Amino acid sequence: MAVNADDKLDEALDKALKSELRTEADTDRDRNRLPKQTLKFFGLKTDMKVIELLPGGGWYTKLLAPTLAENGKFFVALGTGRVSKNLLGKPGMEFIEVIDAAANIRREEGARFYTVDDFDLGQKDVDMIFTFRNYHNFDEKGRMRMNKAAFNALKSGGIYAVVDHTRRHMQKLDNENGRRIDPVLAIKEIQAAGFKLVDYSDLHYKADDELKYEVGRKSVTGNTDRFTLKFVKP
Repeated sequence: MAVNADDKLDEALDKALKSELRTEADTDRDRNRLPKQTLKFFGLKTDMKVIELLPGGGWYTKLLAPTLAENGKFFVALGTGRVSKNLLGKPGMEFIEVIDAAANIRREEGARFYTVDDFDLGQKDVDMIFTFRNYHNFDEKGRMRMNKAAFNALKSGGIYAVVDHTRRHMQKLDNENGRRIDPVLAIKEIQAAGFKLVDYSDLHYKADDELKYEVGRKSVTGNTDRFTLKFVKP
């Protein structure tokens, strides 16, 4: 009996979720981050060419790399130091390709947010680009440059998948909300880069997040409201 694409994805993700590389801290976050539901919402397939921007410590990398290893291609780009040091070459991580985009990520003296220079991801015809809880870390110029690079790397019909902590619409920046971002602003900026918003999910909607406290506070962490937006390159 033929195995359909959804079954292949379920099987691959289930196996990745049980990987010995995943720590107890990783698995404890599954209930909150809902990785399988999130990746399926965005339309991930096992044979895609995928880039993860700003992988951080590799929480999603540990799931994406083995899922795409057999039939797809998987790249990490920007802020890849911890993934390169701690994951490359380990079981299931052998086929990760690191893109050295020469983006010059930096925080100018006195600035609150990071920025980047114009950069190119060095790939074309990419099926999907993810960025998880990173958009808020950059100033406007940095966000626009990241969106531009993603647009240039994706094929027509390619998906740009963005998840981040929600800031209340039009709320001014204060000492508590710097690691949140207004989803309406994010949509406008990403559309300005040429993308079309095609779907959103309430998977990460948290009704009891008052949208006014720092996301790392003990009373908030692990329970922040996050927007989950799916864009397509026309």
